Formats: sequence, C-alpha cells, structure tokens
Amino acid sequence: MKKIITMLTVGFVLFVSCSKEDDPIDNSVAVNPNTNKQQTGSSSNDLLSDKKFKSMVIEVVYVAGFEPSSTAINNFVNFLTARTYKPNGINVIKRSIPSPGISPYTNEEIVSIEDANRTKYNTSDEIAVWAFFADGKSSKDTDTSVILGTAYRNTSFVIFEQTIQGLSDSPFEPNRSLLETTVITHEFGHILGLTNLGTALQSNHEDSTHPKHCNVESCLMYWSSESGKGIANMVSGGSAPQLDDQCITDLRANGGK
Repeated sequence: MKKIITMLTVGFVLFVSCSKEDDPIDNSVAVNPNTNKQQTGSSSNDLLSDKKFKSMVIEVVYVAGFEPSSTAINNFVNFLTARTYKPNGINVIKRSIPSPGISPYTNEEIVSIEDANRTKYNTSDEIAVWAFFADGKSSKDTDTSVILGTAYRNTSFVIFEQTIQGLSDSPFEPNRSLLETTVITHEFGHILGLTNLGTALQSNHEDSTHPKHCNVESCLMYWSSESGKGIANMVSGGSAPQLDDQCITDLRANGGK
C-alpha cells in the first residue's frame, strides 16, 4: 500500500464513538435527542436486543461526491441482521449534504456536523443510528498514520471516506467496498460495546496493548499495527474480516445473536 495506516479508532462522547433519499421527521412521536448523545457502547444492549427497541433506523449522511458504496451499506445491514434482534426491521435512509469545507476534521467539528444535520433520534420502539461519511481526513492524521473511522457516541460514527478512497481501488490497494465494509463494521462493533466497551467480556481477549480491541489477529475487532500490514492482510482475502467466537459470545451475553 502507498501509505502507512493506523487501522481504526474508537472515540468517546468527551473524546476521553437504503431505502430512500430523504425521509421527513415523524413529529407525532416525541423524541429526546439526548438519548443519542451518550458514551460509546452505553447503548449496546438496546442495539443488540429487542427488549426495548424493535427496529433500527440508520441515517447515512455523506458529503456530495463521497457516497459509500451500496455493497458496503448492504454488508453493514447484513452484519447487523446477523448480530442484533430487530423483528420490525432495519431501515437505511441515505442523503447527501454540501461540503462543510473544513477538512481536516476535528472531533468537535464532527460532533457539530451531526448536531446540525441529524434528523433521526430514538423513539418509543425504534433506535436511531447516525453515520457520517466525510470529504476530508481526520485532524489526528500524521505523516505516518491515518484514521479511517471513529465511533464517538452511543449511536454515532464517522467514516473518513476521502481517506478510504485514496487508499483503495488502485493496483496493490484493497477493493474500496471491502475496505469500507471493514471500517464500518469495526466502528459499529465498538458501538455494540466491543471490546469491553459496554459489552462485558465473557473471556479474557482484550488486547492489553490496545485497549477496547480484541487480541485475536483475524478478528474484526483486532487493532492493526501502525505499519499498516495488519489491515492489508485482513482485507486481502476478498472478504471483510469477521468477529471471532469470543466477540460473538460477548454480544450474545449482552442480548445479541
């Protein structure tokens, strides 16, 4: 690969986380936006189980020109279907917004963009997720590493799509939809509480060197080394890495499949 990559990062609230183009807000149901502004992993049981929320809506918002591939979004929904109980379904709503024109993005700017553009919040029986695909890089990028995505709230994550596009679909680089799928599902794994981030460990598999990540190198929740070799190997087999048995056991113990 042309650049050195730091694989994926998990953020916190305080930074210590397709069906149609548009959908109007349902004003008939009172919503509390604050329920979607909590710490990463704190809504893991609500997302995994059907105890409180019977359905899920994912609001995918992207800067014009940086739409994620339909393959990656379909893979994301398949990932959720395989691990969560949502008997009334998982609905994806996609729309574009103009470029904020502020790249590189700080964590605070990502939060401000969500607060200004998010329309979907939890209702009485539906949990809402925000996914933003940015037209720039993270302000935390360095000359030797880049951030591909960050989970920064209990139902919010950002994907640095411009960075992903610059690292994919060229000779000797990963397939774009494959790289998108890996980053999206990894970040949402953090929102589901992995690893030891709201979903309790059922066995000792947290990486002591890279907390909140699995220590199994083939697992989706593994922390790639800063050399970038880890993520190159993880996506080289033609399919996105999967959760290992220990991570799946954790999710099942917290109400998931």
